[in-house]
Amino acid sequence: MVYKLEEKLTEWRRDLHRHPEQGFLEMRTASIVAAEVTRLGFNVRLGKDVMAEDEILGKPSDEQVAAHAEWAREHGAIEEFMPYFEEGFTAVVAEWDTGRPGPVTVFRVDMDALPIFESSDEAHVPGQLDFRSIAEGSMHACGHDAHTSIGLGLATMVAEDPEAFNGTIRILFQPAEEGARGAKSMTEAGVVDDADFFIGIHIGTGVPHSEFVSAANGFMASTKMDVTFSGRASHAGAQPEEGRNALLAAASAALNLHAISRHSGGTSRVNVGELHGGGGRNVIADTAVMKLETRGETSEVNDFIRSQAENVLRGAAVMYDVECSIDIVGEAISCRCSEGLAAMVGAVANETMGITKVHHADNASAGSEDATYFMERVKEKGGRATYCIFGTELAAGHHNERFDIKEETLPVAVDVLYGTVLALNGRE
Repeated sequence: MVYKLEEKLTEWRRDLHRHPEQGFLEMRTASIVAAEVTRLGFNVRLGKDVMAEDEILGKPSDEQVAAHAEWAREHGAIEEFMPYFEEGFTAVVAEWDTGRPGPVTVFRVDMDALPIFESSDEAHVPGQLDFRSIAEGSMHACGHDAHTSIGLGLATMVAEDPEAFNGTIRILFQPAEEGARGAKSMTEAGVVDDADFFIGIHIGTGVPHSEFVSAANGFMASTKMDVTFSGRASHAGAQPEEGRNALLAAASAALNLHAISRHSGGTSRVNVGELHGGGGRNVIADTAVMKLETRGETSEVNDFIRSQAENVLRGAAVMYDVECSIDIVGEAISCRCSEGLAAMVGAVANETMGITKVHHADNASAGSEDATYFMERVKEKGGRATYCIFGTELAAGHHNERFDIKEETLPVAVDVLYGTVLALNGRE
């Protein structure tokens, strides 16, 4: 039945791919999602109603948000819903309550794009088929355009036959997964507090096409930091002693961050991804800005690496007599999937056309995912949670300018998720 949606799924995915929006700027995307799920008959909650404002991490500036709202309107945002999203609160929660007793089953998909210039190579399929990004510097290079389309496909299937199940089906369309920024605010707004089951999804991640992972357990806890070193400018030749060199402090910190000792509790990572400072070869730099991240196999390991990183940053500032401010702009925690739920979803996938092999666990990711906030909250409240991966053929790896997917995966993913709805909430 789901395969009659294949053309629509492809249409949604290509439209979203052509109009990528980065975290907390998904205004056009969210307005289209909101319009579609409203049309289908879902109860819809939007924006600030499903986001705790004081828990939002790494939100763009008011100027960036306002400028993007204008862009979204110029490129087809649904005006009816823009007032909910134009301040950068871009979450959508769609709920179908049957009114009959039964579990609350929650699915989560993400919507945001990345700050990447998409390839203009002639061999790049989105360019060939005219759905390459028109927002230069933004690109769906991780498959979130596919995830959003899958969420809309699942909503369509639920709305087509609501008599087939009991309880409540809820679909979370989350902003700002990249940088681990969006899930915490939605979690703290209570969107999964009553969930019996939670299923997060991803496409690709190195899993072969037509294969399926029912429990991705390899996500590392992570902290994303923006750091500013502030010193005093001075002439580097005439009065170097009058300056306080922020760039040297940042450079020293960068080297020493990568020398932080490991932790016996598990794998860890540190990476300084950006370092900017100075204004001229003959000027003692008064400002330097650094972007870095820490990761740990467990939240305990990441907390250790983060604490050591903060010590290194502040120590470098003291050494060079400059000020140091540390801004936490994203976080994810570690989490293990619920084995029983993962096995059940795996069993559904095993009976789904288009799935040739099911893996019941994958511990090898070393990436991070803020869906873990939802998962841990659901488990704390007595529910069960898992995170699934739909394998697909990739043109290039995630976060690459040539990233693209095999679109035949879209209906397969919807079929598995709707089969999961029937397995968990179906009427006998």
